[in-house]
This record gives sequence, C-alpha cells and structure tokens, in this order.
Amino acid sequence: MKKQKGLALIKSDGEIEQAESQIVELSKRIEFYLTEYSVELLASKMNKGEFVVPSYQREYTWEQDRKSRFIESLILGLPIPFLFFWEMPDGRLEIVDGSQRLRSIEEFVLGDLRLGELQSLTALSGFKFSDLPESRQRKINNRSIRGIVLNEHADEQARFDMFERINTGSKIANMAEVRRGALAGPFMDLIIELSVLPKFVALAPVSKKDLNEREHEELVARFFAYSDGLEGYKDRPSEFIFNYVKKMNVEAANDPALAARYRTRFQEAIDFIEQVFPYGFRRALKGKATPRARFEAIAVGSRLALDERPDLTNEDIDDVTPWLTSDDFTTVTGSDGANAIARLRERTGFVRNRLLGE
Repeated sequence: MKKQKGLALIKSDGEIEQAESQIVELSKRIEFYLTEYSVELLASKMNKGEFVVPSYQREYTWEQDRKSRFIESLILGLPIPFLFFWEMPDGRLEIVDGSQRLRSIEEFVLGDLRLGELQSLTALSGFKFSDLPESRQRKINNRSIRGIVLNEHADEQARFDMFERINTGSKIANMAEVRRGALAGPFMDLIIELSVLPKFVALAPVSKKDLNEREHEELVARFFAYSDGLEGYKDRPSEFIFNYVKKMNVEAANDPALAARYRTRFQEAIDFIEQVFPYGFRRALKGKATPRARFEAIAVGSRLALDERPDLTNEDIDDVTPWLTSDDFTTVTGSDGANAIARLRERTGFVRNRLLGE
C-alpha cells in the first residue's frame, strides 16, 4: 500500500519488486563491448565490406560541406561521436549509427573526396588525402575512433531501442528506416508497396528530406497500427508500431490472404479521402507538407467511419471544410501531448464522428 510522506508517495514492496524485475529482464537484451579502431582500419573495413550498411539506413546523403567539416574535425583531433554496431552471426558488423561518418572516412582516405571550403584549416581547402605529405597521412590514419558493439544475442528490439536513444530528438522517420531493415517480412513489404502509390503520394506531400527518410512508410505504418486498434499502446508510438509490424509479419506469413485484405483497407480509405477532403492531408490547396497528427486524424478517422458504414460516400457527407478549418480541429491535431493515447483517440474520433454525422 502506498503511504504519503509530504508530497511524495512511498512505493510498495510489490511495486519495487516489479520495477527491479523489469530492469533485469530488459537489461538481458543489452550485451555489448567497447572497441577502438584507427581511421586506416575503419576505411579498410568499409572498403572490404566488413562493416555492413543495413537497408534501413538512409542513402549516403551528406553533402560536400558536411563531409568536409567532419574530415576537418577528424584532422584537428576533435572528439568524434561513438560508432555503434551490431555483431552479425557471420562476424561482420552492421552499422547501427555512424554510416555517414564511416562512408566519409572511406571516401577521403581511399577515394577521391576533395575537401571543400574549410572553416579552420583554410589552407587545406581543396586538398585530397593523396595531396597530403606521407607523414600527415600516417598521422590521420593513426587517429582512432571508439565504438560500441552489441553482440549477436541482442534482439531486434534492443537494436531499435539503441538507435532511437542515440537519435533522441531526431525525426521519427528514422524509425521507419529501422523497421524496413530489422523487420523484413510480408507485412513490411506491403507497407513499402503502398507508400509509393501515386494517389497516396499526391494526397500526402512531404519534403525531399522527409521523403529520403521514408516518411510515407511511416505514415502507412501508423495508419494500419492505429486503425487496427490501440491495445498495448503506451504513448510510445515508435515501440508500438515496431511491435505491431513485427506481429503482422508473422500473421501475414501464416495467412496469404491477409496482405490483400489490408491493401484493400488502405486503398478504400485513400479513395474516400480523395473524394471527401479537398486538400487531402494538406492544410491548404498548395500545401507541401503532411503533419502527422493531421494525417492520423483524417486517415484513421476515415477508416473507422468506413468500418462503421462501408457504404459511406461523399454524397452522404456535408462539406467538411467548416469543421476541418475549425478551432476544435486545430486543437485536437495540435502537437501538445500529441502521442498520448487520449489525444490520439480524440483526433481520430473527431473525424470519425463528423463523417458519420454524430
């Protein structure tokens, strides 16, 4: 029983035991060791394919200036963030975080990367590695970068958790990249297939950056996960969607007809949204972005309405513009506490109820 002491609550023995048990259980998934590599060895291992860039990692997107700034930091001996790897069963290391840095090192040391305009080492602007005297090449090659390696017993969720925590504050699209690689399977294949449907892409425009980070896959995954029910949702969308896709991969493998059913669910909703919502998921006719909370409200709310009334069409619905531009809709799709389950249900229920006239 909890006892009040001042303003604090004293935890019961049962609560303390449950917390300790959870720490022990989750800690079992995290087994790692520290390592340190010279720049020369890092470049060599990248070149030989001993470091594996997984499919969920984005393309080599660093622009020339960013590569040059990183190499400048390396030459100056400034601290370089840890590299994170997962030890694959065959002994190679999958890059969990650091692929852009590693590819820049390989391109500079073994390739033809020519440094751009540098901020500190201005005299090195325009240099390639081969332009440097051998003494400086050796000094650069001898510099080391530390790494953390999750061993092969770490499961998919452990790798996912590590990537998420490393990238705290980054866009959750990165999680779409992780799911693509860590959760390969028939349901993930369906998500990828639907994410490039021309009609969907037209209704849900995203920036070039978000497109490269697979934002459309993230939106499709959210549509299925949230419209399929929120059992087990604990205000952590990345973990919830990861577990949902993992479960659906298994179900789709055991039921060959499942993919067709879910494809139809998605396409019906998109066709309906195209007919009913004048701007699709955009805020305005010429909008170039798809806010996630707005997408969830419209996409999931529409699917819930169609589940209730499969024969629902635009002819049964009054103009949605008045409530779509109302303060109430703006409030329920606001960013404040957007991932809380109550807010998620509120915004999807808002659209469902308006479409059904309730």
